[in-house]
Amino acid sequence: MAASRSFFLYAGILTLACVLSVGRVIAQSSTAADAAPAERWYSPEHVARGAPVYAENCAVCHGQNGESTKNWRQRTDDGKFPPPPIDGTGHAWHHPFKVLAAQIKFGTPGGLGSMVGFADKLSDEQIIEVIAWFQNKWPDKVYAAWAELEVRSRSN
Repeated sequence: MAASRSFFLYAGILTLACVLSVGRVIAQSSTAADAAPAERWYSPEHVARGAPVYAENCAVCHGQNGESTKNWRQRTDDGKFPPPPIDGTGHAWHHPFKVLAAQIKFGTPGGLGSMVGFADKLSDEQIIEVIAWFQNKWPDKVYAAWAELEVRSRSN
């Protein structure tokens, strides 16, 4: 009986030590992953070319730096939402690339917002460059969350 208790005590201590060691390894690897920013898909040239396109076509609604307005979550008198911030503080990062591009090209779906489409004004390359410009404003954590969503959206 005493040997049995000793065995279970030893097994319990060993299990606890393993759990703590594995937890420490996971925490360290998670911290390292959090510290390393996700590699961005665009180049500085994309961002530079996107800046004047954004300034000319988008800033009037989304703000000079993508900051939008304070009340972007509240419907306007016409029942639509105002333009959201696209600087990483709004919800743009919840959308995969193809959705961001489609909203720029074709406008807000379902009449929820007042964004018009730019299919007749911007080329596909200019749309890509505008996305690069505003994603460049996103903090690393926001961009990393978007990058994970983007990978998942491509596997569907």
